[in-house]
Amino acid sequence: MSLTGKQLIGGNFSATGPTTFFAKNPATGKQLECAFHEGTSEDVDGAAKLSEECFDAYRNTPPQKRSDFLVSIANEIMALGDDLIQRARAETGLPEARLVGERGRTVNQMKLFAEVVLEGSYVDARIDQGNPDRAPLPKPDVRSMKIPLGPTAIFGASNFPLAFSVAGGDTASALASGCPVIVKGHPAHPGTSEMVGSAIQQAAAKCGMPAGVFALIQGSGVTVGTALAKHPLIKAIGFTGSLQGGKALYDIAAVRPEPIPVYAEMGSTNPVFILPQALQNEAAALAKAYVDSATLGVGQFCTNPGLLLGLRSAEFDGFIQEASAHLSQKPAGVMLHAGIKSAFESGIEKLTSQSAIEKINSGDAGSGECEAAAVLLKTSAANFINNRHLEEEVFGPSSLVIECETKEDMLNIARNLTGHLTATVHGSEAELLENQELIQILEKKVGRVLFNGFPTGVEVCHAMFHGGPYPATTDSRTTSVGTAAIQRFLRPVSYQNFPQKMLPAALQNENTINIWRMVDGQMTRDSI
Repeated sequence: MSLTGKQLIGGNFSATGPTTFFAKNPATGKQLECAFHEGTSEDVDGAAKLSEECFDAYRNTPPQKRSDFLVSIANEIMALGDDLIQRARAETGLPEARLVGERGRTVNQMKLFAEVVLEGSYVDARIDQGNPDRAPLPKPDVRSMKIPLGPTAIFGASNFPLAFSVAGGDTASALASGCPVIVKGHPAHPGTSEMVGSAIQQAAAKCGMPAGVFALIQGSGVTVGTALAKHPLIKAIGFTGSLQGGKALYDIAAVRPEPIPVYAEMGSTNPVFILPQALQNEAAALAKAYVDSATLGVGQFCTNPGLLLGLRSAEFDGFIQEASAHLSQKPAGVMLHAGIKSAFESGIEKLTSQSAIEKINSGDAGSGECEAAAVLLKTSAANFINNRHLEEEVFGPSSLVIECETKEDMLNIARNLTGHLTATVHGSEAELLENQELIQILEKKVGRVLFNGFPTGVEVCHAMFHGGPYPATTDSRTTSVGTAAIQRFLRPVSYQNFPQKMLPAALQNENTINIWRMVDGQMTRDSI
């Protein structure tokens, strides 16, 4: 498809702003074709008003129609074919196979939420039947369910141009909940964003959805994002990116006349704990898997294992040597854009400038503007405990090994961790039983605890929780991956003593939509 470089608002292309910007190929350094117009506050206002105007119509669409819409989005994305993959490759430097896989994840999670809409129990319908004869006071008939919040702003991520961007998990879960969506496209891949945004528009038109159900506004600065966070018609925000960006949006939303929730996924270093028995037979394989995970996608994953802890021993020394040897064979990788590479290099320079931080090894540095070398660092538990900033994320292909003298060192570090997305423990099942205190500590620090694995790669399924305590996210109770993500964009409403015909279908005595409901404290699909 031919790119327009314009905003996608109300089912049309719009270009009110005179300023433009271009995407750049991080692998070649060359500017890509198509000038993209910077979105304006007027664009945001127009999109927000259209979203609000269509909100009631969209949230009241029958489940089958909304489900069909999500499936249609998936089909329209696939219909873009290889053109989408090649544009995304040009804008991100990511390999073709990775992007094909990411496209599959994008369409599959859209289809998964289509199933969630049809299944229906996400509305959490509860019915407590009244009893007018109860003494000393009659019992009222009280029923409740969850309804969508309203127009929602979603911010595309740099490191997942498809699965966490315009039609990513945030958009899928918000649309599934019944919320219209306005996406702020990431400036590193505006062409990819426009192509996917156009696919959503096509699906909306084919399914008879109101034009305001989706909008895409592009911008290379903070104007669009700030305007979205401040706009009184926006009722929630979904964000994946840096701590600085997520916290800025959270602060703006918190001081609005009507504060709104910001579901921001931000920085995480995802500590890995290696228990002694894990190294007895599989040290070489474990070291390779660790380095492969830390350098996957040039380390540009929010689940990158940025910290690894182990007890000082000959076996742990051997593990470090194996990891160093494997890392030295890693070729330079192209990072997503020059800004990310610069921040990565600054972070590594800050760490290695300290005498207590040892640079164990690094891979090939490459020569391209956005190429970066993988780096493995080491420090002592005492130094880590005394320098809390060492826990901060350095986004890119690096990891810091922490050598502990005792088990208590390991527990002390765990107790003093801030919030992270994941924590991993490697060892035998017997060791896991012997280290229940460590597990109990980690449960309070992260959203996902792994055993004998590595955190890169997040399965999209019903049970997945991708979140964690601050600063990993701004709301540790919510996930951005898996079907529970839909709950971020809903709120409960109770209906007391309502006539049957005035109740939503989910709460009427006759369960015509066949969903699971809690009736007088018992889960059932039966009508009353």
